[in-house]
Amino acid sequence: MTPPLLPPAYLFASLSAMVLLHFMVPVYQLTSQPWNAVGLIPMITGIVLNLAADAALKRHGTTVKPFEPSTALITSGVYKYSRNPMYLGMILILIGVALLMGSLTPYSIIPVFIIVIDKAFIRPEEDMLDRQFGREWTEYRDKVRRWL
Repeated sequence: MTPPLLPPAYLFASLSAMVLLHFMVPVYQLTSQPWNAVGLIPMITGIVLNLAADAALKRHGTTVKPFEPSTALITSGVYKYSRNPMYLGMILILIGVALLMGSLTPYSIIPVFIIVIDKAFIRPEEDMLDRQFGREWTEYRDKVRRWL
């Protein structure tokens, strides 16, 4: 069963929750300016990773949308290092935003995002790829880590 929302909706909901927590319940300020600007590094890295993964999917003529049948198993480019570079990119964006805000509470959203994405998307997608690509998927899965 396909979740009613696509992964970017979960990313934006998580970003919104992080901002709300930061301003409503900041708890503890971990970093302040200019040190919190280090958050730009994971945030930009996450954006670049998402763009590279999206470009690879399009270049191979396969779908970006979860749960639509893939026409190709991509094992090169960013997919050579991570089976889920788009989700990894989203996590890096969340980490970067949390660093930019500097308070402790936004970090509480990141593990929730990871658990939800893993259960709602990653595991079902990997089951689909296993059924669709069989041995080719198994060899890739055994060689490339889920995250990094």
